[in-house]
Formats: sequence, structure tokens, C-alpha cells
Amino acid sequence: MNKRFIICCLVGVLASCGGKAPEPEQTLPEIYTKAYKELDKKNYDKAATEFLNVEGQFPASAWAADSLVMAAYSQYMDEDFSGALLTADRFMRFHPGNKDVPYILYLRGMCYYRQVSDVRREPGMSAYALQQFQQLVERFPASEYAENAKNKIIILKNYIAGKIMYSARNDMARENWPSAINRLQSVVTGAQETVMTPEAMYRLTEAYTAIGLPNQAAGFAKMLKTNFPDNVWTKKLK
Repeated sequence: MNKRFIICCLVGVLASCGGKAPEPEQTLPEIYTKAYKELDKKNYDKAATEFLNVEGQFPASAWAADSLVMAAYSQYMDEDFSGALLTADRFMRFHPGNKDVPYILYLRGMCYYRQVSDVRREPGMSAYALQQFQQLVERFPASEYAENAKNKIIILKNYIAGKIMYSARNDMARENWPSAINRLQSVVTGAQETVMTPEAMYRLTEAYTAIGLPNQAAGFAKMLKTNFPDNVWTKKLK
């Protein structure tokens, strides 16, 4: 009798407060369907939340990995790059052998790539993006994302070399020759395939001439003529 009385009192309190009994928990298909509906409507933030709910409530289900992929994609489309990266990291931690690993590597690369700033700023994001795309190409060369990643690698290497060249030119303007030479040599030795290499060789001839080392200057001049005979920087040599 006492127990029944207490229960009746609780029901009365809830009713007087306008309270409702909790709704039954949604099933996995229901959450997934809702998530895709939000995605179709381009409500990316809501879609990401629902996809993460799938993984959170049903982590052992066959859909858990896919829900993380879709959550990361939704966050990326919402330009929530930090959120997408966290979700991608979770995917890689719990599903390292999944068939969607190549896509996740590509998506991580694109999250960094979309944040690359102009050439005058710190190129940290470009280095992270380059690392992801290179990992994708090395591990999954036959992936459908590999060719696009290769193109991004070329762009990023040129960007990074451009940043180095920008700093080297500033060093030369201040006659900080040791720093300029170190930067220019890093382009020549580490970014040979970029469009910055001919200019770097030309600038090295200038830098070594300025500090009174004609033999080193002549060496880079010869290298420039041999490797880039028709380049605009070669034609600037005296």
C-alpha cells in the first residue's frame, strides 16, 4: 500500500507540472533515416549530430563505421573542419581496416587543404594536408581518390616552396645571406619538381656572388642552365 501510494503521488506531481513520460528511444534505422533527411536538406550540422548519435548509441552495429564517415563528411560540408578531423580521427582509431580508410585520409587532407592561407602566412596547414595526401597515395595508390590527391600534392609543394621563396627574398633584401642561402638550398634539394626551383637557383647565384663566393655562384648558374635552359630565370643570367 505504501509503495502504491508513493507511485500515485509521483504521477500526480508529474501531471501537475505538465511533465510527460519519456518518449521511447529511436531505433537505429529511424536515426539513420533522419540523418540522411537532414543531409539531403543541407542541414549539415543537424545531419552530423544524428550520424554521431548512431555511432554513440549503437557503437557495435554494422553501421557505426559508416555513420562516422557520414558525420565527418557532414561536418566538412558545414566547414566545421576541426569537428570533421576529430570524427575522422575517431574513425581511424576504431576502424583502421575499414574499406573507407582511403576516403577518410582524403577527407582529412581536404580539411587541412581548405584552411591553407596565402603564401605570406604560416604554412602549417599545407604541411598537414601534404602529409595526409602523401599517406593516401602511398598506402592506397589504386584508390579512386589517389589521382586527385596527387594533384593536391603538386599544388601544396609549390605553395610551400613559394612560402620559402617569399622568406628568402626578404632575407636577401635585408642582406641576411646565411638565412637566404639555407632557405634557397632547401627549395633546390627538397622541392625540385616545383616551379620555384629555377628562381631558387638564380637567387643562389646572386647570394653567393654577394658574399664573395664566385665558384659556388657559378655552380648554381651552370645547374640552372643545364636543367632549365629555356626558363625565364636562366635568361636573366649574365
